[in-house]
Amino acid sequence: MSIATTDLLSLGCKERDRINKELGGGIPPGSIVLVEGDYGAGKSAISQRISYGLCEEGHSVTMLSTELTVGSFLDQMHSLDYGMVEHLLDENMLFLHADIGDGNTFSGQDEEGDRKELLKRLMEAEVMWDSEVIVIDTFDAILRNDPKFEALVRQNDERQAALEIISFFRDIISQGKVIMLTVDPSTLDEEAIGPFRAIADVFLELEMIEVGNDVRRQISVLRFAGMGEQVGDTIGYSVRSGTGIVIESRSVA
Repeated sequence: MSIATTDLLSLGCKERDRINKELGGGIPPGSIVLVEGDYGAGKSAISQRISYGLCEEGHSVTMLSTELTVGSFLDQMHSLDYGMVEHLLDENMLFLHADIGDGNTFSGQDEEGDRKELLKRLMEAEVMWDSEVIVIDTFDAILRNDPKFEALVRQNDERQAALEIISFFRDIISQGKVIMLTVDPSTLDEEAIGPFRAIADVFLELEMIEVGNDVRRQISVLRFAGMGEQVGDTIGYSVRSGTGIVIESRSVA
């Protein structure tokens, strides 16, 4: 069943690109959005475009990045012509950097020298959950580096490991908020990522497809609960410096 487009959180930028139209007029409130893609597929660029568009429409957004500091975030947004400085100053956007290391290593430990329980800290960081939309880019890095989650995965108890954070996410979205998670599926076991795929209301897969010497990017819409207008099955796009996300084509797979 489709819902009225007035109930959706518009992704804005209607004069710049067709993303809001291609995704049916916006994201339904009370949704978990999962954006999957391998390294370099454009997860950060898509989440940055969506965050910018939401801020432009007057929505409040928290972005937690495991890769970017606030300086590199602003540089990247500027390179895509998504001016974010005013939104940060006006407190439409709260940007947070997750203090974890590259790959599977930790850059930080707590006072006792133990590895940080990142998921616990995530859930206890009350200020980040105040926004209407919370974007976690990239969520798999937090899962991989959380010692409790990792220990349960080693015991082949991935579903139990996911249960606590999923229960927390459900509480947050019950308030009408949206949680967007970007994930590189190649870094996680199928069993570990499965529960998050199962609960996602909106499930987008970003792919890079080689066509001759060309690499084409596309968004495959695997699930879109509570859609407004028609949502394309496959949406071709590119990321252009000075322009941002550009919709290249629309085709039905």
